[in-house]
Amino acid sequence: LSKRFNLNTQRRTTLKERFVKGRAPKSRELWALKDASFEVKRGEALGIIGHNGAGKSTALKVITGIYRPTTGTVDVNGRVSALLELGAGFHPELTGRENIRLNGSILGLGRRQIEDMMDDIIDFSGIEDFIDSPVRIYSSGMFVRLGFAIAVKLDPQILIMDEVIAVGDEAFQRKCMDYLYELRQNGCSIVLVSHAMGSIEQLCDRAIWLNHGQVELIGPAAEVSGRYLEAVNAEEIAGERQGQDQAEGSGEEARGSGEVRLAHLDFLDENGQQREVLFSRNPATLRFHYRCSTALEQATFSFQIFDESDRLIAGRTSAQDYEIPVEVGEGHIDFDVPDLLLNGGTYKISTSISNQGKIFDARDRLYELRVRSIDQSVEGIFAMPGAWSRSH
Repeated sequence: LSKRFNLNTQRRTTLKERFVKGRAPKSRELWALKDASFEVKRGEALGIIGHNGAGKSTALKVITGIYRPTTGTVDVNGRVSALLELGAGFHPELTGRENIRLNGSILGLGRRQIEDMMDDIIDFSGIEDFIDSPVRIYSSGMFVRLGFAIAVKLDPQILIMDEVIAVGDEAFQRKCMDYLYELRQNGCSIVLVSHAMGSIEQLCDRAIWLNHGQVELIGPAAEVSGRYLEAVNAEEIAGERQGQDQAEGSGEEARGSGEVRLAHLDFLDENGQQREVLFSRNPATLRFHYRCSTALEQATFSFQIFDESDRLIAGRTSAQDYEIPVEVGEGHIDFDVPDLLLNGGTYKISTSISNQGKIFDARDRLYELRVRSIDQSVEGIFAMPGAWSRSH
């Protein structure tokens, strides 16, 4: 299956423009899909993942008949219900109730069938107070509630979704996921585009990774999403400046008497290689580089880690292990982490060097630690160690 678009950077829409400016430049071809082949069986859930512009939405619109393929064919056996964009298929001047009737008739349902399902759809959407108001006054959350209720309650055999339920609140998203499981059990086929790998792994049997319109990988959902996240993480790391100091100290940023100053903080992976991004559930090292102008018999190094909500989630001090002598010149001290339990996120790190209450150097949330996680089965701030088991 392939779909080509012609991109015109300059268009001549009037006779005057064509006469004055001459012929428009030749349009540029964009293959949104290129030789992408796949199938979805009855009762199966298929996830489509990939970066923005990979061709995911184009694939859905070709399946639903909105776009005609440039080459290839699409065979659809069953009644298709689609939820592609907010407000798609809604007439803004019609009420929610009238739009339910309109969408039902487009799907080929009779008046009696639609009326029999009306109360169920309204109840599922949770917008009873606005169902007889024009949809043009609806918020984005109300749009997605009504659109999803229509899509799933009008007896679909094939359900096509383009990540619009992410607009809804947490309670409605859970309600949607529960109903999608019920649809699968009743034999409905689901094709879902999402950037939430956790949803893909939980709901889908298989997944397709699209890369610039081509199928990069197709297989079990957990395997494909894991490979995709590995590629995204590798790309992010490759894009970072190699050997960049995360924060070079300065007098304005640092506090303390200054006999010893923290020069910079490095993050090392399990192989001792400096990284801008660390991976959850892998060994890691925090390396504190310092410059000392006065020899010290002992100094205490410490750090605190804050999450994106500025909550203190961890902290350690070298006084728990031993006091460190510091000689004049440059040096470093390491803090080794055998198993990094932080989940994916961006964290701020504060540091200090002191001795018996005297502060030599202190930096408040100056350093940034980025952690990425491939395992989408974990939630929260840290990855709780452990494994599931079953007693017989």
